[in-house]
Amino acid sequence: MRGGAGSPGSERSRSRAAAMPGLLLGDEAPNFEAETTQGRIRFHDFLGDSWGILFSHPRDFTPVCTTELGRAAKLAPEFSKRNVKMIALSIDSVQDHLSWSKDINAYNGEQPEEKLPFPIIADAKRELAVKLGMLDPDERDKDGMPLTARVVFVFGPDKKLKLSILYPATTGRNFDEILRVVDSLQLTAYKKVATPVDWKPGDSVMVVPTLPDEEAKKLFPKGVFTKGLPSGKKYLRYTPQPE
Repeated sequence: MRGGAGSPGSERSRSRAAAMPGLLLGDEAPNFEAETTQGRIRFHDFLGDSWGILFSHPRDFTPVCTTELGRAAKLAPEFSKRNVKMIALSIDSVQDHLSWSKDINAYNGEQPEEKLPFPIIADAKRELAVKLGMLDPDERDKDGMPLTARVVFVFGPDKKLKLSILYPATTGRNFDEILRVVDSLQLTAYKKVATPVDWKPGDSVMVVPTLPDEEAKKLFPKGVFTKGLPSGKKYLRYTPQPE
């Protein structure tokens, strides 16, 4: 019998749940204060009326994290075009973050400056990582302390969590995919559509199932196209991406 009451597995699951509360979709972002490479912030003030991305990293001066922040820095203008503010988190000091930023810029082929196009939060005591459920219990540093996992939180202008992606410390993220997801979130937040598998901006989208056909025709003057299926059910309704 595996995972029964009182078993090591169930005890571990309970301890994880207690120690890693995290955020659920629809939760409001906590209005925390933190020291960053661009000064002290209060999170809600930092976000303002923008969308926001908070992404965490296991540690400064580590290989995968350096490549991730390098790619994030390269894509920063694209996120800015979409009214998205970016902010990173790592469990080292502000001074370490600033020194590490030189390596990140050098990795990108830029001048080794201390400045990146987004701030990095200093969370040396792991207090914020614990509060947000960002610790990876299976990856630990040389002192046996759990490392921060690779978490991505996307918040809307209402400060509520719209998307959460959790990667282990050993797997780097795809920031082009995160940009694509932001495009989908912003489109579907304001239009009654959903984006199908492998969707990219400019591709056709799907009409949400709750929208009646007659209303769909009015909302989408470019046309609604239904794919025939063996079931006879007309739920695969496509329309060109609305403006």
